[in-house]
Amino acid sequence: MQNYNNDNTARRYKAHVSMLGTTQVHLRNPYIIAWWSAACPGFGHLLLSKYIRGYLLFIWEVIINVQTSLNLAMIYSFQGKIDMAKEVLDTRWLLIYIPVYLFAIWDSYRTTIDLNKVYLLAERENHRFNSFVLSPIEINYLDKRNPILAFIWSLFMPGLGQLYIHRILTAAFVVIWAVIFYYQSHALEAVTLLFLGEIQNATTVLHPEWLLYFPSLYGFAVYDSYSATVENNKLYDKEQRTYLKTQYQDPEFKILKGQKVK
Repeated sequence: MQNYNNDNTARRYKAHVSMLGTTQVHLRNPYIIAWWSAACPGFGHLLLSKYIRGYLLFIWEVIINVQTSLNLAMIYSFQGKIDMAKEVLDTRWLLIYIPVYLFAIWDSYRTTIDLNKVYLLAERENHRFNSFVLSPIEINYLDKRNPILAFIWSLFMPGLGQLYIHRILTAAFVVIWAVIFYYQSHALEAVTLLFLGEIQNATTVLHPEWLLYFPSLYGFAVYDSYSATVENNKLYDKEQRTYLKTQYQDPEFKILKGQKVK
């Protein structure tokens, strides 16, 4: 049950509230989106709510990265062990990694520019969209939330910030992969050993090639939850302003240019 159905009466809608989350188009910096795709393919598209493309690119990144031992080679390179980096790197997989990696950056940049144009047209049309949905398994509604809280929850565990603002698809994806990375990297086991003072054992059990995924995963979870909360708050203000204007403001009420409101 929704308070309004997007029945294609508008050419472009600014947002849509569903039981899986609030999806909206808004102005974004294409360079920032491209940077997140460079940090990890798929993240730029997830920021744009292009979920299927983002999921495919991220899963591809993990599979090919593991097959090429790219993260391990990067670690050896950082340590100055160039010969060991060359030895572990599988160039058969690396050659198919490069073109898709470049495509992810280019496509997220191009899509951002296109969606910015769509947003400007949708903003001018300013058509009504649904702001409340009630279903047997979930309730979602447009409201204001604290971006700092989204930031903090994402630091505790990637995906919790997205759950706080009801971005279910992104939250589920991030949480699942965070669990996989924690398990494969033995990070929590290393932390336990570290607390027990067994520093050597903590270092030994770590799998650094899996641990290297965490900076980009945590960074993405924090940035996405914080920025999405800010944009959802802006959307709430606009929707509220439009509703009050259409329902309560006298149609003949006008503010002339240069006139001061007392």
